Amino acid sequence: MARVKRTTKTVAQRIDLHYFKRPHPFRRWLFILSLLLPVLAVIWLASYGLARDNHVYSSGRMAPAHAVLTQKCGACHVSRAGFFSAKSNDQACLTCHDGPIHHANQLFTPECSSCHVEHRGLARLAATADESCAQCHARLRTSGGATSYARNIWSFGAGHPEFAPLRPGFTDPATIKLNHAVHMKGKLLGPNGPVQLVCEDCHRANAASQAWRFPIAPGSPSGETPQAIGGAAVSVRGEKLGPPSRASMRAYMGPITYANQCAGCHPMPFDKRFTESVPHDTPERVHAFVMKKLQDYIAAHPHELSETVSTVMLPGKPLPVSPRVYRSPKEWVEAKVAEAELLLWGKTCRQCHALDYPAASSTNAAQPASLPVVAKSNIALLWFQHAVFDHDQHRLVSCESCHTRTRMSQENSDVLLPSVQTCQQCHHSGADGAESRCFECHVYHDWKTEKDVINQLSLTDLLNRPARTRTATTPISSGK
Repeated sequence: MARVKRTTKTVAQRIDLHYFKRPHPFRRWLFILSLLLPVLAVIWLASYGLARDNHVYSSGRMAPAHAVLTQKCGACHVSRAGFFSAKSNDQACLTCHDGPIHHANQLFTPECSSCHVEHRGLARLAATADESCAQCHARLRTSGGATSYARNIWSFGAGHPEFAPLRPGFTDPATIKLNHAVHMKGKLLGPNGPVQLVCEDCHRANAASQAWRFPIAPGSPSGETPQAIGGAAVSVRGEKLGPPSRASMRAYMGPITYANQCAGCHPMPFDKRFTESVPHDTPERVHAFVMKKLQDYIAAHPHELSETVSTVMLPGKPLPVSPRVYRSPKEWVEAKVAEAELLLWGKTCRQCHALDYPAASSTNAAQPASLPVVAKSNIALLWFQHAVFDHDQHRLVSCESCHTRTRMSQENSDVLLPSVQTCQQCHHSGADGAESRCFECHVYHDWKTEKDVINQLSLTDLLNRPARTRTATTPISSGK
């Protein structure tokens, strides 16, 4: 049978060219949705706009410190070239926070948001990545050329040098003579019998509330005002070391004072007629104290102007006794003051302090000035000048776990800080390591130059909602 010949025209005539004009369920729904979805999107965006809720544009959850700004994007994102191109800048951060520079000779200043990354949920903004620090400290260069700091530090476990007080050439500036090995021995003579000292008897945090074990006797003249590390991690001698968020009165050990730690076992008697000690004060005040005590005493006991003096007893010979009569109370006081100060300057004070006498007087070159000059104690309140540390966070380990050389130390020049290797036993990378990133111990901003920021943002602006007002007819609760 012959095949029917078909042309393109005849084939095309079989196709319905008006199919799209006839109704079809799929096309109907497509048309409806193409109109409905944009309308719903506009309504959705309009609802957020009317409610002043910018959460729809958020890149993620805010950090707890900025959570109140979750719906106020404009507080940080300052629009310049258009709404959708608004970015956070340093000026927005400095509105609330004064972020002092790191060093005056740094080559560049990174943007706030490059280190403190927001919209990461519950992450701490201060928990900066090591890369933020390593961008400079891995190959440290300064605008001034030479630097005294280590030049190649990548992280605490890579390139971190030994702590400065433990490096060769460091000298402890303290002048107080102290032998830790002797003080840690058992059965030491205490105020009420043999004692065994422990670290906490002398070293405690500023916030410690327990009574000292061997303080000065109540009513005794101490002559000193204990100097506390105000704000601990925040300031020392008025210099800020860290941000207020790092403040802790338990972070650092309080300063050693004679009244709190020493007086109980090391009294300072000056004369057998008195049970009290001299005040732990300057030689001038000690001299005045002794003079006053002896003047009052001889005025109440004038019969002691005549006394018998016992000389040194020799073996096998009776104790020789010689009478001595003072011509006036003034002569008696001068003699007794000289005896008391010979004991004080020659033995009692010299046990711990470095004493020096000024140049001999012009009237008698062989006779030095009567009062010595006591060298400043210079006991270090802080050993880490460029880092922060918190003893309170390390309470789960014993003191000697880190300060391992304490029981062997016989010289005050021994620096008993733990080495960097001791810290790295716990602080290292990995799931079983404590936090070891740079921010744990170091701060970027130089908080000594921080300035107070006075912000004009009101609660109404902050919370982004109208303030509540009380009308005259609103009843006020009486609390009953």
